[in-house]
Amino acid sequence: CRANDRVIEIYAARSEVEAQKKRRRRLRRRREKQSVAANAAEKGESKKRGLLDDPESDDEQDKAESKEDQLVELSPDMVKAMDEFEFCGTIRATHKIRGFAFTPALERGGGIRVVVALATNALEVHSLPKPSKNTQVAVTSEKVSVLDMYGHPTGIRSVSLSSEDSMACTVSKNVVKIWNVSSRSCLRSIAASSSGNTSCYCLCAAFLPGNMHVVLGTREGHLLLIDVASGDIVYREENAHDGAIWSLDIRQPSPGQETMSLVTGSADKTVKFFEVESQEGENSRHPMLVHARTLQMSDDVMCVRFSHSNDPTKRLVFVASLDSTIKVFFDDSLKFFLSLYGHKLPVLAFDSSDDDTILASGGADKSIKIFGLDFGDTHRTLYGHEDSITDLRFVKRTHNFFTCSKDSTVRFWDGDRFQQILLLNGHASEVCSLAVSRTGAFVLSGGMDRQVRVWERTKDIVFLDEERERELEEVFDKVDGSKRDENTSDVLLRAQKDGDEGLDADDETDEKPQSEAAVKQSILSVSAGDRIMEAVELADEESKEIAAFKKLQEDKSGDNRRAPNPMLFGMDPSQYVLWVLRSVKSVDLEQSLLVLPLKHVERLMHYLILLLRAGKGIELCAKISVFLIKAHQAQIVANRTMMTPLRELQTLVRMRTTEIRDTVGFNIAAMRIIARIANEKKNERINYEEKSMKDIWAGLGKA
Repeated sequence: CRANDRVIEIYAARSEVEAQKKRRRRLRRRREKQSVAANAAEKGESKKRGLLDDPESDDEQDKAESKEDQLVELSPDMVKAMDEFEFCGTIRATHKIRGFAFTPALERGGGIRVVVALATNALEVHSLPKPSKNTQVAVTSEKVSVLDMYGHPTGIRSVSLSSEDSMACTVSKNVVKIWNVSSRSCLRSIAASSSGNTSCYCLCAAFLPGNMHVVLGTREGHLLLIDVASGDIVYREENAHDGAIWSLDIRQPSPGQETMSLVTGSADKTVKFFEVESQEGENSRHPMLVHARTLQMSDDVMCVRFSHSNDPTKRLVFVASLDSTIKVFFDDSLKFFLSLYGHKLPVLAFDSSDDDTILASGGADKSIKIFGLDFGDTHRTLYGHEDSITDLRFVKRTHNFFTCSKDSTVRFWDGDRFQQILLLNGHASEVCSLAVSRTGAFVLSGGMDRQVRVWERTKDIVFLDEERERELEEVFDKVDGSKRDENTSDVLLRAQKDGDEGLDADDETDEKPQSEAAVKQSILSVSAGDRIMEAVELADEESKEIAAFKKLQEDKSGDNRRAPNPMLFGMDPSQYVLWVLRSVKSVDLEQSLLVLPLKHVERLMHYLILLLRAGKGIELCAKISVFLIKAHQAQIVANRTMMTPLRELQTLVRMRTTEIRDTVGFNIAAMRIIARIANEKKNERINYEEKSMKDIWAGLGKA
């Protein structure tokens, strides 16, 4: 059991025989102590009274009786916890304990090993020897091994890849880890700190060209350079910004230019450019950062990126600020070029394609916007994420890009066809950063669940229609009170409660049906509801055209014929609605009717009245009428214009169902008569000799 945050107490469970033996020994010792105390009280050897001595005053007598009343249930003869469990020792961990587990095998000499999971995302293995029977000294554990190099203790804020995709750098709070991508092993675990050994909260990271150093941006406004080979911090640019550095990007050297440039965006409303140069003296092999230019912005900078053009005159700098816009500047002169707007909330991530023709951005408004970089126009707005979009990365040499969000999903999009390709689930919490390989063969994602997931591209063919259907099925299967994902009985009960607010709780529970249709909302039911709505709208248009044509014929005499709508297949509007209703499967009929809005329900009832007047589809029309009135009872009752059609509908339903009942009863009676006559004559013998074959063929063949 856990005694506190860092201590685990180990107890051994005795067998039933050992527990009884321990109980008898405890009782024997108790009797011995009582006898010794009684003898001492008789001889007067001790002036001190024990727990079993008689009280000397009335107050002590009352206290003793009250204590006895409280301890009546705890009989000494009962088996206690101390009889069944034996204390073995204590395990002390270095940090707070989140969980522990015993190893399946015992050590030599009967000792045990316990694996302890700590709050720092580390594992410790402790060895606890078997306590000796002769000694009374408490046994403490010995730490055998520690596994603290793998994994991050807190959520991952940034993920970046080296130029050849062999190494990855992940950042979380004050820990930086370098990984081997192919073997998935951790190469370096580095603590980020300033010159005074004060820990720094890291927010962003990137590999410098050559993949020998990593540059970090911190919440304190510092820039740190880390040597990958040694794991040391070789350079610190302290107070590079007055606020948190939210984003940084590396400009690759152009042909004919040897200098590398670094751009940073901070919460102090500035964008700063640094040149990467070599240090002097003994550290000449390590780089350093030299501040070159500063771009002042009107709001906090959330993200900053360089374009991919190698021409210095065409290279652009994209800056997203807190005013929900993306401003585009020329890199060489820092002159303003474009302002990309459209987001309702601040832009948190964006990236441009390799050919610098489009730019995709995602923000806190859960939307993705694709802009053209020629004129700054918005090509399309995409929706799909359920929370803020935290990062966006293009795949090299394509217009496809990945996005991650706080809804714990990673999505793959087509920037040319403006549609989602894949939905990747796996993270348990919000995803903060993405890194795409230069070939697009794999993607790294890191989030607040302290996981770094590797998504590899396979050779399987993706069918977008199947992906859409699968996504819709997941939406329908998700149980959510805000969505209308409920069965038929719940809809009817809710409508009844809206109509009868005075029902008691017991009556409401009694009204719930014991059985219901084994159906739920699906893609087929939604599509069937859409077809019914389209049929009602087409029928309304056709009815209006017919009425207008008749009015025109009354005003102008003539034999002009009107061409019917080919979408109705030559049927009347009411017949076309009936044909569509019959095409819906009976299993999906109720759920498809629930999709209809109240306006279409009123028009559908109008066509049901017309069909019942003509005596067509009586059973189906009666079933649909009853269900719609039950499902929309409160809205229909509140609408006074529906009273007259409802009375007519009630009269027609009763009249037509009575006619069908009479017809069915008449047919059943006739079938019973036929069955009785056949039963009476089935045992009669037919004498074929008395029958003349001429009578059978008589009169045949004559005109």
